[in-house]
Amino acid sequence: LPKRRKPEPIQLNPIPDGNTINGTGATETNLEALQKKLEELELDEQQRKRLEAFLTQKQKVGELKDDDFEKICELGAGNGGVVFKVSHRPSGLIMARKLIHLEIKPAIRNQIIRELQVLHECNSPYIVGFYGAFYSDGEISICMEHMDGGSLDQSLKKAGKIPEQILGKVSIAVIKGLSYLREKHKIMHRGQSLLHLLKYVTPSNILVNSRGEIKLCDFGVSGQLIDSMANSFVGTRSYMSPERLQGTHYSVQSDIWSMGLSLVEMAIGRFPIPPPDSKELEQIFGFPVEGEAASSESSPKPRPPGRPGSSYGPDSRPPMAIFELLDYIVNEPPPKLPGIFSSDFQDFVNKCLIKNPAERADLKQLMVHPFIKQSEAEEVDFAGWLCSTIGLSQPVTPTHGTAM
Repeated sequence: LPKRRKPEPIQLNPIPDGNTINGTGATETNLEALQKKLEELELDEQQRKRLEAFLTQKQKVGELKDDDFEKICELGAGNGGVVFKVSHRPSGLIMARKLIHLEIKPAIRNQIIRELQVLHECNSPYIVGFYGAFYSDGEISICMEHMDGGSLDQSLKKAGKIPEQILGKVSIAVIKGLSYLREKHKIMHRGQSLLHLLKYVTPSNILVNSRGEIKLCDFGVSGQLIDSMANSFVGTRSYMSPERLQGTHYSVQSDIWSMGLSLVEMAIGRFPIPPPDSKELEQIFGFPVEGEAASSESSPKPRPPGRPGSSYGPDSRPPMAIFELLDYIVNEPPPKLPGIFSSDFQDFVNKCLIKNPAERADLKQLMVHPFIKQSEAEEVDFAGWLCSTIGLSQPVTPTHGTAM
């Protein structure tokens, strides 16, 4: 048999407002158009400068090709793909490159690449930057901004649990990121908004860096990619809202549920379904904890499937089957924060975790919630906390989180 020829990469370049980029003039026009869009966003001076710097760097990238990347290390794997830290030799930029292996027909592959095009227009301090996507040798490559702090899932493993003040800054970033995608960026496909995240809002798709920035990643702008990878996301169903588990269409209210669940997980150091009993809460916090999260039942509830009970010692409870977990989410009361946390934080989470999506707080209501207002007013050294937690070197001019 003749040797199979390696296919040419299918390239995805930024195309502003339907115009084809052709030469330097078009590139400059593209940058000017993007800068105009930035002026419409409510950004502080530092955020604006950082976004402009990213866009300026991005213009130097040019066509993305498999041969131009040098692998540095693996950043993570799972949910159908693996992410590498890479060096893009022509530009000298460090990127995160997500590789997704798909056995699909060329027409489907081309559709995925076309749908990923819209990521070029997502420019926000709360959304991970996108350099481009291409197909080569059986794999879709999605090239993104490298966030040196990794995900909050990784921070949580190091820290055990995350302080309330830090989670306040995280909440602001998630709400602003979701609001940007919904209000400033009307992405529509198959009649529904494509705000929704491939893995929902979870600690693993909230990325952070040593400058103190907090950004969302893995949002599902490609319906075809989601369909092609459907079997890869079984484990993330535990973050799905009750209405999504019951088969209703996605709405942004589903992301609000996922955010609330993630906040409880990061606050107590373990997935909150089923809820911890008083004995486990005492083990987590080091002293007796009163609150609605403490169970009064004498028999221990099973632990979540595939997870250790917490970061605070061995867990002898039997594991919960995935169908039991999903049944629990739909039919049992939602989790709550224990009473050790502020009443504002408890109320904020409660409003995110109302089972009826029509009664659940929306993004606008959450943005003016006392917990968010207090978190905005507080000066919190998020970068300092992150760097000391995961052992990163802090840059000379970090973001302290006061302008989130």
